[in-house]
Amino acid sequence: MSPAQSVLRVEALNMRFGGLTAVDGISFALQTNEVFAIIGPNGAGKTTVFNCISGFYSPTGGSIHLGNEAIHRLSSHQVAQRGLVRTFQNVRLFKRLTVLENLLVAQHTRINTNLFAGLFKTPAYRRSEAEALDRAAHWLDYLDLREYANREAGNLAYGLQRRLEIARCMITQPKILLLDEPAAGLNPQEKRDLQQLIDQLRHELNVSVLLIEHDMSLVMGISDRVLVMEYGKPIALGLPEAVQQDPAVIKAYLGEE
Repeated sequence: MSPAQSVLRVEALNMRFGGLTAVDGISFALQTNEVFAIIGPNGAGKTTVFNCISGFYSPTGGSIHLGNEAIHRLSSHQVAQRGLVRTFQNVRLFKRLTVLENLLVAQHTRINTNLFAGLFKTPAYRRSEAEALDRAAHWLDYLDLREYANREAGNLAYGLQRRLEIARCMITQPKILLLDEPAAGLNPQEKRDLQQLIDQLRHELNVSVLLIEHDMSLVMGISDRVLVMEYGKPIALGLPEAVQQDPAVIKAYLGEE
């Protein structure tokens, strides 16, 4: 796969915290419509890679390109504005706002927030409000959340909170969706629904998905390629079935006699 086909390129990524090297020499490219998984034991550095890609950390070495643009020195909101958004291992919703309000807040950069427009309810302001409501309604339907629209997000079942978090990302029309342990806390049926949703997003909306996940059945069932990390370093990269049989991966997960 050539760099020209890549929507995201991570090259020789390094991240140090004082004397600790958390990420050491991670490189991969994410393709259009691809589902790419990063796996590894706890403490392998997976979330640190996500934090570097999404602008929460500024890496100490290497580069990250979104298309042809270097993004490794951009802030998290600048990265999001360019079409790369993420969820978190711990759901981060506005718990006291309703489901609908969470989807409206996610569109704050697209709504006409000019003070004059807001005070006088100009036609442009009313139009942007109506468009935001239409987009929210679309994603409520797409993720089967319509019946919960007026319920406080914090009162939803955990699986529904996960779906709302993904809806909040998708309403911004991203090119790339980063999912940090999306199956954590889900029951078997919710995990199957999540796998189906990821498949829909990539095929119907041309979204590329980068995910961290400990659930190996989900990883092997949905991923096109898998990167395995241990102690911040890459130890395997390839097709799921090949990675699963790699001796270095087996050793990292199961140890040696």
